[in-house]
Amino acid sequence: MQNESIPFDPVRDPAALGASGALDGNVAQFAQPRGPDLLRRGGALDAWVALRARHGVWPYGRVLVGAPGPLASVTEDGAPPARGINFASQDYLSLAAHPAVHEAARRALHDAGPHSAGSAVLLGNTHHSQALETALGELLGLDQLVLFPTGWAAAFGAITALVHGADHVVIDALAHASLRQGAACATRNVLVHRHLDCDHVRELLARIRAMDAVNGILVVTEGLFSMDADSPDLPLLQHLCREYGATLLVDVAHDLGALGPGGGGVVASQRMLGRIDIVMGSFSKTFATNGGFVACAHQAARRQLQLYAGPHMFSNALSPMQAAVALESLRIAASGEGDGLRADLLRNAVELRALLGCSGLHCLGGPSPIVPVWTGQESAARVAGMLLARDAVFVNPVEFPGVPLGAARLRLQLMAQHTPAQLRRGASLVANACGRAGAGVFAGKSPRQACQGRYRG
Repeated sequence: MQNESIPFDPVRDPAALGASGALDGNVAQFAQPRGPDLLRRGGALDAWVALRARHGVWPYGRVLVGAPGPLASVTEDGAPPARGINFASQDYLSLAAHPAVHEAARRALHDAGPHSAGSAVLLGNTHHSQALETALGELLGLDQLVLFPTGWAAAFGAITALVHGADHVVIDALAHASLRQGAACATRNVLVHRHLDCDHVRELLARIRAMDAVNGILVVTEGLFSMDADSPDLPLLQHLCREYGATLLVDVAHDLGALGPGGGGVVASQRMLGRIDIVMGSFSKTFATNGGFVACAHQAARRQLQLYAGPHMFSNALSPMQAAVALESLRIAASGEGDGLRADLLRNAVELRALLGCSGLHCLGGPSPIVPVWTGQESAARVAGMLLARDAVFVNPVEFPGVPLGAARLRLQLMAQHTPAQLRRGASLVANACGRAGAGVFAGKSPRQACQGRYRG
């Protein structure tokens, strides 16, 4: 193992770092430790993480100091904060800094205090949360809303409340972990379809209905896939669900508010507002706060969610401030001002992708707030992320279980208020870091091929 007292640069001496193990291995190797002591059997994982941290290739100890703006201050391991370009935070329309959003939070704190003080079924609702439900319903064209404390809770709660053990789930191979874990907890009858492959969905639905005409089928997808920046054909998926007596659930966490006419996301872009069976999402990407929701058009389903979605019934409701912030952010996103912010955001996405492409890097998906830069090997993502942190450019290196093994990437997330100068400097430094790290080698496969087979954890 490398002597910790000797200054060490993995780019000048990558073989030494590889030998140390900081660039080797992956989380999958430590996923199921053995032994009777639940508290100590993760020792090998802890040692591996500590080794990576010592060599600067463990990115999960970073701390944001101050607000998550396009420029941000970040510290790690007690070091003085470094101020640099922030491509790592989720604030797509830059509403976390909007004066009207701050004022909404102050008013709610003054009027109702900081705490909901109960679940939604035990006096946790407030007039702020009721107004938020109404506004969301108007945006989505679906009038039955249930709020959740987080987007994860909404995804997990929706599936486990509506699906029972005899039902079936057909889910995209790259669906978020909250959706897949909800499906796994609800039923053993889970079939994974190839990413965005509607023909495969049709095949699976036909197979299920050939042997089971009685029980339910939930088809699960996302409006904008958070690691791949691509979207499904929602009209076709909804048509297939009608044809085979299935129900469609679309997770719009990353696109609602940030994309589409009036902020209606991919659902609005594909002219499906009010026509999707179930829409669920999160407030944490565009709406400047935490929380989630599930929306549909059927009161019976809403009752099912209220009483059987554990994260709704058994968690405290959104605080008055959270609900007020989400409501004000929603108001801005649906306004003319929101149209301007979305135009700025999309212009930034197109510009950054063009700059990275001209440097020879491969960006997955299409223009959106998410710009995934392919690296392939986990070691390349680790080194590139470390080099960028040294240059005060903050990105999210993503590897298993966030993406399949061998499909690592740098995920850059844009804001409406990123400037052209920040994009140019950021793109130059990203290209330099990826080149020095040896990123972008597909090992004979396209990124899409590498992502088939094993889905995200």
